[in-house]
Amino acid sequence: MAQTRVLLVDDEFEFVSTLAERLQMRNYTVDIASNGIEAMAAFHKSTPDVVILDLKMPGINGLEILKNIKKFDPSIEVIILTGHGDMQSVEEGMKNGASEYIMKPIDINELTSKNDIAAERRKKSLYQG
Repeated sequence: MAQTRVLLVDDEFEFVSTLAERLQMRNYTVDIASNGIEAMAAFHKSTPDVVILDLKMPGINGLEILKNIKKFDPSIEVIILTGHGDMQSVEEGMKNGASEYIMKPIDINELTSKNDIAAERRKKSLYQG
C-alpha cells in the first residue's frame, strides 16, 4: 500500500519540523511549509493526500490556503490545526471544506488517527470520481 503523502503547514518551524519527524517515523511521506507561498508551491509540486494546516499565520492565512487548495482539488483532505481556541476560525474552515480540526498541543495518536481516516476518504473519492 502506498504511503500517505502529507503536507504540514505551520509558521512555527520547530513545531512543524518535530511533527514531520514524528509522522515520518510512523511511515508517512511528509512535506513541510512555513507560510502560504511555500504551502502552495509544495502543494503543486507534489499533491498531498492530506494537508495539516495551521489557521493563524502571517501573510496568507490558513483559511486562504484552504480555499485555494479546495479550488484546485476538492478531494484533498484538510485537517486544521489551531492553538488559539478560536472556534470561529475553525467553524469557518469547516464551512470551506476542512474535514477535521485538532487543537494544539497535539496528541500524535489523535493526529495519526484523523490523518488515516482523511486519507481513506480521499482514496475513496478518487476511486469513485
